[in-house]
Amino acid sequence: MRFDLTDLRLFQCICDSGTITAGAAQAHLTLASASERVRGMEASLGVALLRRGRRGVTPTPAGQTLLHHARAVTQQMTLMQGEMRQYGQGLKGLVRMSSNGAAFSEYLPSLLGSFLHQYPGVSIDIEERASHEVVDGLRRGACELGIASDTADLSGLRHIGFRHDTLVLIVPPDHALASQRQIGFDAVAGADFVGLDNDSALQQHIAHHARRQHGGLPAYRIRARSFEAVCRMVGCGAGIAVVPRVTALRCARSSGIRHIRLRDPWAERTLVLCARAGEPLSRHASQLAAHLLGTQGTEAALAWSSTA
Repeated sequence: MRFDLTDLRLFQCICDSGTITAGAAQAHLTLASASERVRGMEASLGVALLRRGRRGVTPTPAGQTLLHHARAVTQQMTLMQGEMRQYGQGLKGLVRMSSNGAAFSEYLPSLLGSFLHQYPGVSIDIEERASHEVVDGLRRGACELGIASDTADLSGLRHIGFRHDTLVLIVPPDHALASQRQIGFDAVAGADFVGLDNDSALQQHIAHHARRQHGGLPAYRIRARSFEAVCRMVGCGAGIAVVPRVTALRCARSSGIRHIRLRDPWAERTLVLCARAGEPLSRHASQLAAHLLGTQGTEAALAWSSTA
């Protein structure tokens, strides 16, 4: 089975248009050439890819599977072409990175901004992921650098401390718990919460421990896209929330929230910068790692970024 990019683009065009004739035109092929390519793909697989009818064609189950992969391949090719075009326009390097939500929102914006200013020929492709997804992505080679919680499985990775990240409970200023200094999550598990979107890395972390330790998810009255929005809603009395302590301190004045220390072990985390063990970083990834760790002011931190 050998399909080239023309085959995959053609099959996608046929499925999108609903006819081989229109698909051939979109792929800039003659009808005869397009028909021959489709028959060749079906012969190679030994299965029909299209159901042919009077009103056009639709993909068979096998065709649906091929269409899924064809879309993925063509999308990746488009991304590759876009990135390579940047090199032709003066880009010197691209660093792929993944980060959990706390680092992504609170610590990285200023650090990445200053790095990009210092290295104008380098771009960064960064994604927010849950910590376990960050380390899995590193092992698969999906990114060169990652920031995750030290509670994730870090086997097969080298890592160094980046920031200490404490999660706290935030409440409205007139809340019954506002004067408390510390509390266990089980004491508020049944309260009304304000949360981030379900796909937020921090939200997944909270949900995981809530299910494991308290038997279910908190009841969310509303969800927001950012920590700032969560804090404003809590300050207005919409509910309570769990956010990083650095967020609570930053937003306290503008939102009026009060923060309470959580006694639960999962609320105390160290964020670590990770890379695959035994593999040297690319020059630009090494420069980025040194920049991120340089705030610690230690030779060991700077040396980590350039050693396997």
